[in-house]
Amino acid sequence: MGVNRRDFLKITGLGTLVGVGGKVTTDLVFKGQVEAQEARPNAGALVGKRWAMVVDAKKCIEKIGKDGCKDCTLACHAVHNVPDFGNPKDEIKWIWQDTFEHVCPNQHHPFTSESLEGAPFLALCNHCDNPPCMRVCPTKATYQRDDGIVLMDFHRCIGCRFCMAGCPYGSRSFNWRDPRPFIRNAREDFPTRMRGVVEKCNFCAERLAEGKPPACVEACKVKALIFGDLEDPHSEVREVLHEHYSIRRKPELGTMPQIYYLV
Repeated sequence: MGVNRRDFLKITGLGTLVGVGGKVTTDLVFKGQVEAQEARPNAGALVGKRWAMVVDAKKCIEKIGKDGCKDCTLACHAVHNVPDFGNPKDEIKWIWQDTFEHVCPNQHHPFTSESLEGAPFLALCNHCDNPPCMRVCPTKATYQRDDGIVLMDFHRCIGCRFCMAGCPYGSRSFNWRDPRPFIRNAREDFPTRMRGVVEKCNFCAERLAEGKPPACVEACKVKALIFGDLEDPHSEVREVLHEHYSIRRKPELGTMPQIYYLV
């Protein structure tokens, strides 16, 4: 009887416990396989030592109001073939809106500015310096690049959802159903996923390799999203963070998230 891809990965996952001299690891499984998001940078690629994003929540609220907008979400989901199942139960989220109280629960107190009460706050993968999702992944489908971006290898994902349990920000989604029939105008330049695979924001790694900024940043009409290299003292993100007070989601957990909010 044949063995399908998922069963094979489960078997090879167990293989990490044995091997010659105990050195066999999942690094040997599908070694060399590269998704579009990991494309080697060309001469015009955007290169940084530590990518981060600043979300100017004040600008979002002041310019758009508490109803918010979905330009960044629509742009992100379009370029990454994110399915639209049409119901919250099956929803796949790369970047989404929630209230300030839910996104930053430990930052909320009785004297919080009224402008923040119930205001829409963007949420996405925090690309943490210390990502717990990566540590718990048994097949190394979740891994971190040298520039800090936390990525997913969809081929290695076996759907165990350990990463979802490990992420304290709810930044990962699981495909309970086959997503491909629910992708509008599927693009051929980014891989589609299958049932039983986890996915999330990838900081538009594939666009950076082409010299383009993240799709959400490009789509934001009020320029409330700022993306750049934290290690570059002259980058816009560094200048903005130096000039303004910012907060991060659940910093007490020690994950060191790299999404900063100006409030």
